[in-house]
Amino acid sequence: MVEGVLRKYGQFLPVSSSTPMITLGEGDTPLVKSTRLGNELGCDELYFKLEGCNPTGSFKDRGMVVAVAKALEAGSKAIMCASTGNTSASAAAYGGRFNISTIVLVPKGEIASGKLAQAMAYGAKILAVNGSFDHALSLVRTFTNNHPITLVNSVNPNRIEGQKTAGFEIVDSLGDAPDYVFIPVGNAGNITAYTKGFVEYHALGFSSKTPKMMGFQAEGAAPIVLGHPVSNPKTVASAIRIGNPASWESALAARDQSGGVIDTVSDEQILAAYSLLASREGIFCEPASAAAFAGLVKLRQLGLGLANQRVVCIITGTGLKDPDLAARSVQSEIIEIEPDIREVEAALMTPTKHSRREDG
Repeated sequence: MVEGVLRKYGQFLPVSSSTPMITLGEGDTPLVKSTRLGNELGCDELYFKLEGCNPTGSFKDRGMVVAVAKALEAGSKAIMCASTGNTSASAAAYGGRFNISTIVLVPKGEIASGKLAQAMAYGAKILAVNGSFDHALSLVRTFTNNHPITLVNSVNPNRIEGQKTAGFEIVDSLGDAPDYVFIPVGNAGNITAYTKGFVEYHALGFSSKTPKMMGFQAEGAAPIVLGHPVSNPKTVASAIRIGNPASWESALAARDQSGGVIDTVSDEQILAAYSLLASREGIFCEPASAAAFAGLVKLRQLGLGLANQRVVCIITGTGLKDPDLAARSVQSEIIEIEPDIREVEAALMTPTKHSRREDG
């Protein structure tokens, strides 16, 4: 039986005897050591934190379980969020499991089909906004201010509290904090949460240091790097396609406090990393997750020394969140044959003889 975040780390979370100890089995995600890419980058200890192994396929479940538990404790009538996909899936799953109505606002046409399908399957009421994520979040904030409904985006501090537990798990697994954590940055709640977790664990004596937090935005959706909101963010990585992050200031504080960076990677770099992680490490992640590894590759090429450094890349969500992208972007050859062993042998010896390129 899985403990879940609330039971395992309850002493570090804002819970009381009145808080329902709910769980869908979130947390305890694998920390997998690189077998190939770390060596190629000159990094002896490169790890991937596989947050796509959470119940709904992303890191959002860690924070959502705390936010929903506190909403239930408070007697809230419903939960509500704006989402580029993962938050809506997570909110809807916990809402369905624990019998609280869920309302999600998504930017029309800007959400991966796998994520939208999840929210629909879990029974959420979905409103598609003719605008951006930022428009959707503004509407959610206004609505929840005027109705007895709990906002469960990362502006809700309970979300950050739950998400910080991933930092605890990394320290628990490694025996100390790593030197670097590479992480995607969209609405910027996750870099805020990890920093909080590492700082709290260090203060309690569970680690000897805190890591440098290395955050990466997509070039077409990089308001923090540019220093101003982006009115029409564009990137293949829909989960970080956000033009005005809600946790902007806390992300800057996380960067500065840790001595890290917040930088950009291009869509081309994201897709290259996406392909490398799958083909060289067996890690199929959503494009936003690949931004973390793309950032590591970029900084290594710019001269970042990784010898004797312990590095963790946060893989925030599974690639099954956006299967259409894989079909479009991954170069794969499918060889069509008849049901004859001679054709199998011929195809494998001369793979171009009967082959046709499939573009999805």
